[in-house]
Amino acid sequence: MKTLTIFTPAYNRAHTLGRTYESLLRQTCDDFEWLIVDDGSKDSTKSLVEEWMQEGKISIRYIYQENQGMHGAHNTAYRNIYTELNTCIDSDDYMPDDAVETIVNFWKTYGSDKHAGIIGLDCTENGNIIGTSFPNEMKETTLSGFYANGGKGDKKIVYRTDIIKQYPEYPIFKGEKYVGLSYKYVLIDQDYTLLVINKPLVIVEYQIDGSSMNIYKQYWNNPKGFIFLRKVEMVTTSDLMRKFKICIHYVSSSLIAKDYSFISKSPCKLLTVLAIPLGFLLYEYIKYKVVENALYKCLK
Repeated sequence: MKTLTIFTPAYNRAHTLGRTYESLLRQTCDDFEWLIVDDGSKDSTKSLVEEWMQEGKISIRYIYQENQGMHGAHNTAYRNIYTELNTCIDSDDYMPDDAVETIVNFWKTYGSDKHAGIIGLDCTENGNIIGTSFPNEMKETTLSGFYANGGKGDKKIVYRTDIIKQYPEYPIFKGEKYVGLSYKYVLIDQDYTLLVINKPLVIVEYQIDGSSMNIYKQYWNNPKGFIFLRKVEMVTTSDLMRKFKICIHYVSSSLIAKDYSFISKSPCKLLTVLAIPLGFLLYEYIKYKVVENALYKCLK
């Protein structure tokens, strides 16, 4: 059995998947398989992947499902991963040629039962690190601990499969397509640390129609998912200022969902009450940005 599963949720990404595929062909180590979860694509994703599978150059598995959103695709991936390690490479991203070799060799050298996996860097095509690198002296960390101490930018996590499967799946809310992937990561942070590789493991490109570029629309269209995540973050966050900011977002998402019983449902009732004025202002700002973006697209 291979050591690493690289899984890729894909929704109408036939035009970008080829770059991901080519980067996997160039890997200096073939101790991996590629699992593609097609989240209801209407384009040529299926036929494209079938061609690659027939080529037989790397190990590929393909799963099609009705559209559930990124978190639903992650649920399906985790149910179908059997290797020791796994990592998600989005359908618009790709890997440095030595990424698999770096991951596998590093884990075989330093990995242990007390670690949930590995955390490395994201970079752009021209080599610029997304956000901040890790301090040179940092050998292990949690994701939330890194950000709490001034870390910035997306980071690439390689999880032990047995660990990721211990924690609850992402919930699916009717009519919504988004729950923050950080839900599982926050829970894992409570019990395990991650080994640090101060090296890029993925090369990223944010698509115009990707979730990172449409966060206000995500807030507006998926309030139940954000309410769920904010309540988890309230419980798992110790920093008071950070907790207050979470409550502000919780209030705004509750207003978007028209759930006016949010105070009684909050794990931090006093902070939630204090956050109401700013939460209302955030609600109004999100509404404005959604309308502004919609008008901009109509006028283009």
